[in-house]
Amino acid sequence: MIALTFLFLISVLALLAPVLSPYDPNEQHLQYKNLPPKIPGVSINGLNGMRFFRGQWMDAYSGVPEGTYFLFGTDEFGRDLLSRTLYGTRISLVIALIAATLDLTIGVAYGMFSAMKGGLTDMVMQRILEIFSGIPSLVLVVLMLLVFEPGITSIILAMAVSSWIPMARVVRAQTLRLRQSEYVQAARALGRTEGWIALGHILPNISGTVVVRAMFSVPSAIFFETFLSFLGVGMKIPNASLGTLLNSGYKVFKLYPSQMFIPAVVLCVLMLSFNLFADGLRDVFDPKMKE
Repeated sequence: MIALTFLFLISVLALLAPVLSPYDPNEQHLQYKNLPPKIPGVSINGLNGMRFFRGQWMDAYSGVPEGTYFLFGTDEFGRDLLSRTLYGTRISLVIALIAATLDLTIGVAYGMFSAMKGGLTDMVMQRILEIFSGIPSLVLVVLMLLVFEPGITSIILAMAVSSWIPMARVVRAQTLRLRQSEYVQAARALGRTEGWIALGHILPNISGTVVVRAMFSVPSAIFFETFLSFLGVGMKIPNASLGTLLNSGYKVFKLYPSQMFIPAVVLCVLMLSFNLFADGLRDVFDPKMKE
């Protein structure tokens, strides 16, 4: 429930990014570049506009007009990191939604169809899965870049090729286990079609496994986008994402640690929340896992 609360708060903040962002995420204020976070009313060094420089704390906002402050600080171009973090989190949540959708559509349909048909059809479909799963995701993205520019389109297409494969295998295994059940045999004896049996009997009985597997795929997809953006083959600069923020922040980490620390914390909280929420769902759908 704690993880679900964090996910809800992060989702609301990201969804309301255009309203909550104090500045345009790509707007540059070169006169305010590399400022540390400053939160009004907070006296903790590092969060009150003070920067540790040459062995002592100094006020980095001494030349900034009164009343001007940045809650998360600014980057090397004076862009507001709070605004960029909110917009970057939106990208991660979009990727998460797309990953779950691909799992729940292509993965479930492919795995169930393969298991229900069986025989030669099942064998051919599984060999196709092995071919796709043998291609590294990074290679797929590079191939996409030959056709499309770096951005969310390339990431989505790369995920559409391979991200649903684990789900398809899980669904196939569960369907093979249930297709010989007594209630399925009874449905066949009553004249039900294979499609009706799949949707009416098998799918409801594997829904718990499907939902849990889809939730576990979400943090992997978020990390995939962050990793690609960090390498420079994901989101196109200057568009903000957690990966591009980490890519910019690690270069100046020793001088301005907040530029890397803030997006890293957001990424960790987001991924941990999804993982813990998926663990909770697994316990709900399969109480034996608690033992």
